[in-house]
Amino acid sequence: MAYFTEMNWQSFIKDVVDIAIVSYIIYKLIILVRGTRAVQLVRGIVVLLAVWALSYYFNLNTLKWLMNQTFTFGLVGVLIIFQPELRRALEQLGRGKLFARNSHEEYQEVNARLSSIIKAVNYLAKRKIGALIVFERDTGLGDYMETGIPLESKITSELIINIFIPNTPLHDGAVIIRRNLIMAAGCYLPLSENPFISKELGTRHRAAIGMSEASDAICVVVSEETGQVSLVLNGQIVRDIKEESLISKLFEELKPQPKEKTSFFKRKGANNG
Repeated sequence: MAYFTEMNWQSFIKDVVDIAIVSYIIYKLIILVRGTRAVQLVRGIVVLLAVWALSYYFNLNTLKWLMNQTFTFGLVGVLIIFQPELRRALEQLGRGKLFARNSHEEYQEVNARLSSIIKAVNYLAKRKIGALIVFERDTGLGDYMETGIPLESKITSELIINIFIPNTPLHDGAVIIRRNLIMAAGCYLPLSENPFISKELGTRHRAAIGMSEASDAICVVVSEETGQVSLVLNGQIVRDIKEESLISKLFEELKPQPKEKTSFFKRKGANNG
C-alpha cells in the first residue's frame, strides 16, 4: 500500500513504459522460438522448474540438491542449447529487423529468391538432373543441416545448379534454404514410411515427403528420370507441377507473416469445407 500512496504520475508512466518494453521483448522472443524445436526445450525447462518447486514444498533434500546443481550450471546449458535461436535473434537485432514490421522490401526479397530458385529448377528439369530443395519455415531444420556440408551462401541459380550437377560431391543430397541463405547442401533427410506412396517415386521424393511429414518445410523435387518437378507440403506431393503454379504456391507459403496468417485461415476454411 505504501508503494501506491507514494506513487506520482511520473513514476506511474515510467513503470507502465518499463512493463510494456519488457512485455514486448518477451513477446518477440516467443515469436522467435514459436514453431521451432526450442519450444520442446522450453517445456522441458518448465518441467524442471515444477520439480524444483515441489522439492522445496515437500522438503525433499536430495531432489532439492540435484535441482540446485542443475540450475547452477543450467545457464551455460541453455546458452549452448539455444545457440541457433540466440544467434538468429542477434543477427536480426544487428540488421535492425528484430522489432521491424513486414514491409514491401520483404516481398521483393521473396520474389528475388524465388526467381533464382525457379531459374535453377527449370535448368535442371530440362536436362533431367535430379534435385531436392528444402525451404525451412517455422520448424527448425538445424539437425538435418548438420548431416550435410554447411554453406550459408547467398541464393543464386548458378550455385544451385552447380550443387546438383551429377558426379559432384554435393549432388546426392538435399539443399536446405533458410530465408535468403543456402544453409547446407548434401543433407540427408528422413524417408517417409507411408505405405501408400506410389512405387514410381524414388528416394528423393520419399525423402521430400518424409521431411514434410516431420516438419512444416516445403520441398521441391526434380526427377532425374522424367525431369518432372514436384512440390511437397504437409506430407502431400503434387507431381509435374507447372511453373506458374509452383511460383504461386511457393510465394503463398513463403511470403511475409501478415499474409501467412491470411492463408492459414483460408486453409482452415478449406479443410472445414
